[in-house]
Formats: sequence, structure tokens, C-alpha cells
Amino acid sequence: MSRRAEAGQVTVLVVGFALVLLLAVGVTVDASAAYLQRESLATLADGAALAAADQVQGAPAYDGGLAALAPVDVRTARASVAAHLRAAGAERAHPGIVATVSVVEGRVVVRLRAPLDLPLTVEGLTATTVSAIGSASVVLRGE
Repeated sequence: MSRRAEAGQVTVLVVGFALVLLLAVGVTVDASAAYLQRESLATLADGAALAAADQVQGAPAYDGGLAALAPVDVRTARASVAAHLRAAGAERAHPGIVATVSVVEGRVVVRLRAPLDLPLTVEGLTATTVSAIGSASVVLRGE
């Protein structure tokens, strides 16, 4: 085979390897961004749940004796979570964030969901939201 027949074959290999490398970099960048956003939401959810559980006070906490877990009022918990998210700048960091607050068996459960903002996106292939759950309770121990 002559050298003329082989001309340009290395170019095809180099272009192919460059495309594979670019794809690998893109996946790594997006995966890192998604992980960091998820961790940020998890931190917010944990902090909001702790802030809500910390609001146990007044008559509900002291009337009729105390069990192993202090009672938590869901309205107070929701207000505390909203205040915590405002103070933490959650809407600025995660535009479109949605918080769901519930009280299950004396435990405050905070679910946060926000649109996923990736540096590189492919329509139809990339996830559109990221979510996290945090929970907290006030455990009472008799001394």
C-alpha cells in the first residue's frame, strides 16, 4: 500500500479521540455540578429541619408531660423552615426551590427540590431537578 493511500488516517483518529475526551470532560463537569448542587440542598434541608426542631417551646412542649420526643407544631415548623431558607439565601442559590415540611412521629422532615442548573446540558438526557431530605427531632432525656 502506498503512502498516499494512508494519508489522513491519523487525522480521523485524532478527531475521534478528541471527541471522546470532550465527552468525558462534559460528563465529569455535569456530574460534579449536580453533586455540588445536591450537597448544597442537603445542607439547607438539614439546617432548616434543625431550625424547625429548635422551635419546640411553650405549652405544647410542657403540657401533659413529655415523652421521649418533644412535640413539634407543623405550622411553627413551616414558618421556621421558611425563615431559615430566607436567611440562608436559598432562593438566590437555587432559583425555583420548593420546600415541603411535614412532622412525622415528632420528627420534622424537610424535602427540598430545585431545578438542576448544569453547565452543559443535552435536551432530553439531563435530569431537570435535584432534591434532598433533612430531618430533625428534639430528643428528651431524663437525668
